[in-house]
Amino acid sequence: MHNSQEVAITIKSHAKNKKISIGKMLSDCSLSKNTLSSMQSGGYLPRVENLVRIADYLDCSVDYLLGRTDKPEINR
Repeated sequence: MHNSQEVAITIKSHAKNKKISIGKMLSDCSLSKNTLSSMQSGGYLPRVENLVRIADYLDCSVDYLLGRTDKPEINR
């Protein structure tokens, strides 16, 4: 299983690199403003559909968010 804390850090870092506000991203993805803090507390990993929304919003792959690759590009 993937570490929810590491996934949250990756999401925050990638959003920051793209100059995207975490609050706006979560709101635009219809996610709770507490989503990332819950992930960082450990144990909470969003449902697949929500990870896909975040990845699409950040224009990266779900594999990148999960730490399965270090390349954020989506295979097209």
